[in-house]
Amino acid sequence: MNLIKSLLLACFLLSTGAAHAGKITVAAAADLKFAMDEIVATFKKANAGEDVEVIYGSSGKFHTQIQEGAPYDLFFSADIGFPRELAKKGLAASGVKPYAFGRIVLWSATLDATRMNLNDLADPKIARIAIANPKHAPYGKRAEEALRAAGMWDKVEPKLVYGENIAATAQYVQTGNAQVGLIALSLALNPELVSKGGYWLIPDSLHEPLEQGFIITKRAENNSLAKRFADYISSKPARAVMTRYGFVLPGESVKK
Repeated sequence: MNLIKSLLLACFLLSTGAAHAGKITVAAAADLKFAMDEIVATFKKANAGEDVEVIYGSSGKFHTQIQEGAPYDLFFSADIGFPRELAKKGLAASGVKPYAFGRIVLWSATLDATRMNLNDLADPKIARIAIANPKHAPYGKRAEEALRAAGMWDKVEPKLVYGENIAATAQYVQTGNAQVGLIALSLALNPELVSKGGYWLIPDSLHEPLEQGFIITKRAENNSLAKRFADYISSKPARAVMTRYGFVLPGESVKK
């Protein structure tokens, strides 16, 4: 009889534990790859058993996919305009929350980008320049704005190769498929890229702000894990990670 009671108690504890454990799928802009990986790791340490899956890509494509019913519980966009549009359409279960401002840089694995600026991209020795696709990637759009503001767009457009997102753009440069790229500072500060090349910070006066924001999607309206993870983004540990990867946090001034 005691054995039966023990088995029943064990089953009960397992079932309640399974019921407590949650799962969320996060759609995150590719510039967040390294920062978000660290944030998720620290969150999971404090929330044992919780499953947080992150899918990285272009904000514009996630924006479209969520409207088509993609099963994302949170959406971290590199352009706050995308989650704002989703909220207006009733596809958000939270307000739109700004979480950072991004910066763009010139980065190269073969040239000394620390001594370069946008004018140097006209050099005939530079045959291929990588940027994210401006049609759906916010970093690509800001890169185009910066090149136009500097009077360089027409000179470099024939040299441009377009990445599907900002991470793919960085990979083009890292692998030598482009000699230089306009990429996210957050990626240039990743230890792997730091060890392979340097960067020049593009003045933010040359482009519109890269204000980034997130929402809990309508799908996760009753998902407590989604709400706890959203709250964690504002915690000191998460903010420290974002700062370390070059993001400017809401309320902070942009360093030139």
